[in-house]
Amino acid sequence: MARNNSTRLTDELYSYMLGHNPPLDPVQRMLVEVTHTELPLVAGKQVAQEQGPLLAFLVRLTGARRIVEVGTFTGLSALSMAQALPAGGTLLTCDISEEWTERARTAWAKAGVADRIDLRIGDARQTLESLPQEQAFDMAFIDADKINYIAYWEALVPRIRQGGLLVVDNVFFHGEVVHPEAEGHAAAIKEFNDHVRQDQRVEAVMLAVADGLTLARRK
Repeated sequence: MARNNSTRLTDELYSYMLGHNPPLDPVQRMLVEVTHTELPLVAGKQVAQEQGPLLAFLVRLTGARRIVEVGTFTGLSALSMAQALPAGGTLLTCDISEEWTERARTAWAKAGVADRIDLRIGDARQTLESLPQEQAFDMAFIDADKINYIAYWEALVPRIRQGGLLVVDNVFFHGEVVHPEAEGHAAAIKEFNDHVRQDQRVEAVMLAVADGLTLARRK
């Protein structure tokens, strides 16, 4: 299929885009640097720099007051969303690593948003399934182990209010989702993408942001 009005994202154009987006604040910038310096082998788990301002924008756009996140890592996405919350807003975030999230806790405290964030360490599926069966959340962000994306989705969709937003990262999985013989995490993401497309509870769009981003509105 021919692409219309598409532009290849060169390094120069990427820098131009970042320069015209809201800049990272000092704590966000520090967290990016700490993550790449202290955790170079896994720093790619951190959301792309353009995603922090986008997530904050979506929080403000939707008026979200209660957010749930699956996959904290060193806390940049949670920090960005928590800073955008209105007074009294809360963010529940799930991860399995005390080591990674210790850096998140430090950044949240420096930014003055630690009191808005409830970090749960442990199996995210169990955490989500233990939440009340009610449509209590305004927004969700999934950016964790790809094998369990469908399970996280199924736990979250019933708990998102009507008109609420689900945001899912890495839906391109480095471009591997188009390979007919995709295996492992790539195959899991392919299955997840098909699952979302067929889910009648939501209307969703897939966007070429970073490694692919799906936005879905709860009907």
